[in-house]
Amino acid sequence: MRSYLIVAAAAALLAACGDGAGGGAGAQRDTVWVAGSSTVFPFTTRVAENFAQRTGGVAPRVESLGTGGGISAFCAGVGQQTPDIANASRRMKASEFDQCVANGVTDIIEIMIGYDGIVIATARNGADFAFQGGDLYLALAAQVPGAGGDFVANPNASWDQVRSGLPAQRIQVYGPPPTSGTRDSWLELGMAHAADAVPQLAALSVTDSARFETLAHTLREDGAWIDAGENDNAIVQTLTRTPGALGVFGFSFLEQNRDVVKAASIDGVAPTVETIASGEYPISRSMFIYIKKAHIGVIPNLEQFVAEYVSENSMGRGGYLQDRGLIPLMPDAFAAQREVVANQTIMTRPEE
Repeated sequence: MRSYLIVAAAAALLAACGDGAGGGAGAQRDTVWVAGSSTVFPFTTRVAENFAQRTGGVAPRVESLGTGGGISAFCAGVGQQTPDIANASRRMKASEFDQCVANGVTDIIEIMIGYDGIVIATARNGADFAFQGGDLYLALAAQVPGAGGDFVANPNASWDQVRSGLPAQRIQVYGPPPTSGTRDSWLELGMAHAADAVPQLAALSVTDSARFETLAHTLREDGAWIDAGENDNAIVQTLTRTPGALGVFGFSFLEQNRDVVKAASIDGVAPTVETIASGEYPISRSMFIYIKKAHIGVIPNLEQFVAEYVSENSMGRGGYLQDRGLIPLMPDAFAAQREVVANQTIMTRPEE
């Protein structure tokens, strides 16, 4: 009886929210709505397609807004005008969780769906790149150590000015915009990792961690780094049309486009399923979906869609998401995520 009353109350709240995705004022949305990361987008789209084929119903609506944009929409409130699920290529931030709570989104289910790596790649007919140590920081950071010990505007115009042995071609890298979870992961795992290999930055990380983070996370704005939008496929296409350019995007897009692009190695490690799953490849990360518990039992097929997402056939080793480029969880971790869904376990506030 109690669970019936909870669902009934949630249904009333959703209906009271008025006009939203999929209907007019007071209309009940009958399609699952997912929004967020462009990297997770192809995985969720595949689940949506399979779910619709299996059930004979309408495929869930999946939007690529970037991790930040998707979580912002998800956290806007409870009701049919807000997404049921947020895709994320990083964990939800504490500030985003607080925004959710402030808007009444208090019960959130967090599911890690697998792993991905961020690659820096070029066209298959382009030069080979093998990045080491501080190369990426010294090429792409807005400020680098100067001759006098101070930090100065980055003067490096070509890769061979960064380090002898790199190709003698213009630094031109297309990558994700600030709203993207791929951008967040690139700064934290790629740029900060490279900054740690620069002696002046390594020392600064000990004496002034806030300044270290600012320097490591601030990209050039002089044309060496180019924000290319949320669509990683567009970056791949740009590389085929722009000789000498490099691009930053998720490993899954590399897997889907190996006939036209190739990835650079980082500190001697190439991005592969094995090196990303083991963490040997330095720029590896976890993928997530966030589910609004208040919508379960109210939005038709939401619970069933989530069950499809975490099924052996989907997320499991050898599942169809692995064919799309998702690197699956180890068996124990996979079982733990399925348990979270089964129990509808609510996440706690992330650490700062």
